[in-house]
Order: sequence, then C-alpha cells, then structure tokens
Amino acid sequence: MPLHKDDPKSLGGYKLVGRLGSGGMGVVYRGRARSGREVAVKVVHAQYAEDAVFRARFRQEIEAVRKVSGAFTAPVLDADADAVRPWMATQYVPGPSLAARIRDGGPLKGTELRRLTLGLVEALRDIHRAGVVHRDLKPANVLMAEDGPRVIDFGISRAAENHHTLTETGQMIGTPPFMSPEQLTDARSVGPASDVFSVGALLVFTITGRGPFDADSPYLTAYRVVHDAPVLDGVPRPLHAILERCLAKDPADRPELSALAGEFVAALPEEGADDRPTVTLRTDEVAMVRTRPAADPGAQAPERRRIRSRPLWATAGTVGALALGLTGYLLLGPGFGDDDARAGAGTTAPSRWAALPSGWKPWQTTVEATAAQGVKKGTGVAGYGPESTPECVVYDGALHCAGNGILPMRVDAVTGRIDWRADTSPSAVGVGSHLFSVLGVVDGTMLVEHQDRARTGDDVAYSVAAFDSGTGKRLWQRTLSGDIRPHVSGDLVIVPGAEAGTVSARSVRTGAERWTASVPAEKYCRTMDTDEGLHISCVPGMAPSKDMDLLVLDRADGSVRRLTLPNRGTFAGTYDGRLLFLDPAEDEEGNLSDGGEGPFSTIRLVDPGTGQATSTKLAEEFEGAPTTADGTLWFAASSGQVTAVSVRTGELRWRTSTSLEKPSDIAYDPRGRALYLSSASGRVVALDARKGTPLWETLPRSRRVTNQGWSLSDVLLHKGAVIVATEDGDIFTLDPAHPDRKPVSG
Repeated sequence: MPLHKDDPKSLGGYKLVGRLGSGGMGVVYRGRARSGREVAVKVVHAQYAEDAVFRARFRQEIEAVRKVSGAFTAPVLDADADAVRPWMATQYVPGPSLAARIRDGGPLKGTELRRLTLGLVEALRDIHRAGVVHRDLKPANVLMAEDGPRVIDFGISRAAENHHTLTETGQMIGTPPFMSPEQLTDARSVGPASDVFSVGALLVFTITGRGPFDADSPYLTAYRVVHDAPVLDGVPRPLHAILERCLAKDPADRPELSALAGEFVAALPEEGADDRPTVTLRTDEVAMVRTRPAADPGAQAPERRRIRSRPLWATAGTVGALALGLTGYLLLGPGFGDDDARAGAGTTAPSRWAALPSGWKPWQTTVEATAAQGVKKGTGVAGYGPESTPECVVYDGALHCAGNGILPMRVDAVTGRIDWRADTSPSAVGVGSHLFSVLGVVDGTMLVEHQDRARTGDDVAYSVAAFDSGTGKRLWQRTLSGDIRPHVSGDLVIVPGAEAGTVSARSVRTGAERWTASVPAEKYCRTMDTDEGLHISCVPGMAPSKDMDLLVLDRADGSVRRLTLPNRGTFAGTYDGRLLFLDPAEDEEGNLSDGGEGPFSTIRLVDPGTGQATSTKLAEEFEGAPTTADGTLWFAASSGQVTAVSVRTGELRWRTSTSLEKPSDIAYDPRGRALYLSSASGRVVALDARKGTPLWETLPRSRRVTNQGWSLSDVLLHKGAVIVATEDGDIFTLDPAHPDRKPVSG
C-alpha cells in the first residue's frame, strides 16, 4: 500500500517506501536500509507513545523477538523503544496473511493445509523452547511465505516463567475467537498450553472458514470459549478428535506439541511427489552421527560471502515455521527414521562417522576470552566488536581466527583454549578501527590482511602480516598498494606488485619475493579461489563489458597465459578439472540478475587450459549461495531452503527446507556424506548430502545475538567435530553423535 500523506518518509535511517498494514496499536511500513536491503518497520501510533504501560509492552515485544531470533524470527535489525514514536525494524518477506489467503481463496486443504499445520506446530515448539508464550495466534498473525508459514507479532507475548502480566488493569488483550479460556479468566496462569488451544481454533477456521466459537459479538464469543463445546462441523474425521483435544477447557488435557506433530502427520498424509521433504528435529530426539577426519595440513581460507546482496527472505517479528515432512522421524521415533540417514544398506550408523580426538569435549568460547600469550584480552581493542563473524581456518589441531575488530588468534580445537592473540605493527590496540581477514595458514604460518583506519583519516592503509602459527610471533609485514586483494595459493601469497599493473608472489614464511607478473593495469583484477591452479579474472573497473580476461599463472615462475571469457556468471568452484560458473537468469524484460546468489539458469564449465566452455541448462532457476563438491551443486537460500543439483545434468536431486534464517555457507563432510549449516544464533542443522534427509538440529548456542544477520555464521570440520563461529564472536564445537551435549566454557 502507498504511504499516506502524513506518514513519515524515513525513520531511524530507513527510507519508508510503503505501508504493509495498520492495526489498532501501530503501523507497519515497508522500508529500505542504506545498503538496499528491505526491512519491515513497526511504528507505534502517536496516541500510545505517551502510555508507559504500552511502551513497556513494546519493549517486551522486542525482547520476545530477540529471544527466538536467528531461527524462527526475522532478527531485529534496529529498534528504539524510547523514541517519540517507538519503532522496531526487522527483516521483510513478501507473503499474504493466512486471513487474506482464506478470504481470497477459501479454506485450505491437501498439501497446503499439511504444510501450514505441521509448520505451526514446529514454530510453536521452538517459541516455547525459547521460553516465550505467543498468546495471540490468529490468522492475521500467520504469514504464508513461499517456503512455509511464519508466525508474527509478539506484541502481547511474554516469558513463560514470568507470571507478571501487563493486562492486570482489566482490559482484554488478544483476539477472542482464538484466545484460550485461561486468557479470559486468569491471564496470569497462561502458559504454553494456551498456544495449543489457539492453534486448534486457528486450524478449525483454516479448514472450515469459521471459528469453533463464532458468535455475533466478541463478548458472546468469549463466553463460548470459556463455557461451550467447540463447533467442529466440516472438520474431516481424521482431524476431528485431534482438534477437539486441542480445544479442551483444561490446559492439562491438551496434547503436548511433540505428540501433536505425530498425530497431524498421520492425519494429513503427503499427497504426491511435489511435497518438499522438510524436517526439524529436536535435539533430545536426534540420530547419533559423527563427522570426518582432520583437515588438510595446509589450510587456506575460502572466499567469503559475508553479506548477501539480494533481499533476505524473512519478515517483521516473524517466527519461521517451515513446511515440515516429519513422517519418517515422528512415526518411527528417535533415530534416523529411515535408511536415507544411514550409511548404506547393511551398514550400521556409527560406521558412517569418524572418531573424535582423544580427550575431546564439546566446548564454547568467545573471541574476547583471555589468551595465554600475546594480547591477553580481546576487549579494549579499538574498533573491537566483534562487528562480524570471525574468519577461521583449521590447521595443525587449532583454529586460526581474525575478523573485523578481532585480532589474529589461535584457538586449540580440542579444548577451546586461546593459545595466543597477536598484535600488529603499528599496534591495533589503540585508536581507530581494524579489519583483519584470514588469507590462510601454510607452512606453519598464518597470513592475515590488515585494513587500518587508525591513522589516515578517511583513507585505509592495507598490509599483509605473517605470524608463526605455533607462537603468534610476527614473522613479517608488508604494506600494500594497488587494487588486487592478497591471496594465498599453495606456498605463495600473491600481493600487488611494486609497480602498477603487476602482482608479486612471496614466500608465506619469509615474505621473500619469488616472481613478479603483469596484469592489465586498466582493469579490476581479483584472484579466484580454486584448487586447479592460480587464476586471476580481470574486468573493466567501471564500464560494462561483455568479456573478461582470465589469467592462468604458473606458480613456479609467474608465466601468464591469457584467455578471453564471457563476463557473466558467478564462479562457484571446480568440477572435473574445469572452472564452474553459474550464469544468471533473465527477468521478463531480458535483464540478467546480478546477485551472487542468483537466480541462476545455466552451469558453464570452462577448461582453464584452452578456454573452451560447455553449458548445461538448469532444470529450473535456482537461488542461494552455491557450494560445489563431488559432482553436486548445493544452494543454501536465505530462507533456509537447501537444494541439491547435479553438475553433470543440471537436474534437481532434492530440496529440503530447514529452520535456519540466513544460513551459513554449506560445510560438506565427504566421509560422512553430510552437510552442515548454522544460523546467527548458533543453531546447527545436519543433512544427508545424497538425499537431503535431515539428521538433526540443535538449539541456539550463541550467548548473545546483536548483529542480527549482517554477516553469516561459519561452519568448519575438524577430526570428526563440527566447529561453528557466529557473527557475535561465539565459537563452539559439537560432537555430531551427541549434538545436544552441553559445551564446557573455553
């Protein structure tokens, strides 16, 4: 909807471009951040801004969303409960409300009803695990997102253990047709079972178009909620008894959510192959799994996709509830459920996974923890946040990490102990801000790029620093000039040369120059992250161009072979010795998508020796951050959906929805044939790599979630353990055989 003439044009640095809706307490606007990302901005009506109780309730809503943030809600990007008109900005996803869907299309049935029902149960289960009771579950507060329903609006929610309520003045807060009896008779006694009652009433409305207690006035409706039996005419027989128990007057007589999910699965079978296989498993019902052996002794940091360019599919105050195909898990009980999650026919599950190192225990620490050597404390460093997820590389039994405001450091991978934290020269412990990027760890040497804004005003000073991986001692440091970013390739670090239009290869251990090569001075060049050799792509800096130069360099002497390739597509890795590009799809007007996450239409494989290319049309347009291995492309979308595609044929292999909002890039374990992803809150999901079968999901592990998705979490694998770094500086490990075990503090 367009803005009204008296609506604000901007708020809190967000440009408001339209209205999403308006209610009795406020207005929700569609907004745009300076970066271009779309947000939903909820603003309190002016007449309530002076109401202290209402402000307290608004703060309560912000706190409730933060409690479940990172898994089933859009993270709160910004908020100001003390503004003249209090407001809250969260991420945005397009999609009608359930009320609008039923109004325009009639009651739900079949696959659509199944996805909604199982999604609501899973959403509520995770809301309750976070210690929150929603208390206003109704059709207007459920959004029908493309990948499943989303529960929104925590305006009257509260912590389950907090028996104080802001409704003690006698006013009725809620929506009578979907309120539980205890909400109407004793609001202080409301607990998780109240939401079970509400979901029962909501599903009756969804199936029949009428509520189970509908009457001519809200007061008569409230009376029927408290005293009368529900009217379930039109509810199919398999669901009748289930919803009747959900609508029991006594909270103790209502089913638990875990049992309810199983009953709904049996009552609402899948209808054909179009249903997408999706599952969210509880950590107290997980399958026993483990991961792969140790990483290579020479570890190089992958090219990062820390901020995603296309709109993130999340919504204002939203608790994500996914379309959940829980059949194998809920009907067969805890464990793998079916053979999709096993190592193979005739193989027991434990043989799929590697043993963990002797003495290993799950641990959790932060980049702020005290170090044994060097700069002892992470706090007090100028520019320190952390302001993004630490970049980490596994090498020699340890993590080597750095980041925005995070000094280079080594973390023991078995114990979580911070072995050392290094300073730079000139010192980064002072004024200004400092960004460190891990280039790699090779030959006992940690290579770090340092961007220093401490001394040069608006300018940035760039350098490469090398540290002994065992002691943290600085081995050498070199100031950089030129546009090429440094890059580790084999035992070399590639940096801008002393003269314009050149690159220099230096020893990672000593910094001694090995050779210098020429690159097009008039073009923007960058190294490509590939195991197939040393490649640099060069394109015009500003003007659009149909072609790009691909420079293939010999690591031994720097000799260059130049190829000309089409200037399109996203480099996604290698396959069968060839460079793999994903070419963008065209929109209706013939324009190509320009985001690094698609949509993509074509796989293009380029022979780096000859420049010859072969193209394979994708079976459909796919979106998400791509990962390539073992002849498969996996796409991790911001909605949490993971898709597997054959590199050889372009055909869809499987598609699975997860509970993760804005998941990390995929970590692939070839030995265990498993995929791992995590969210900003430290929630981790494991999938079978071949068939997409969900193996398990953990509860959030982050001690805090403040950056709310500006950068992505990261997942690493080391000697059978899963290691996760979150955007607020938490680092923790999991034993995939027992992912629910609580970590010890590092």
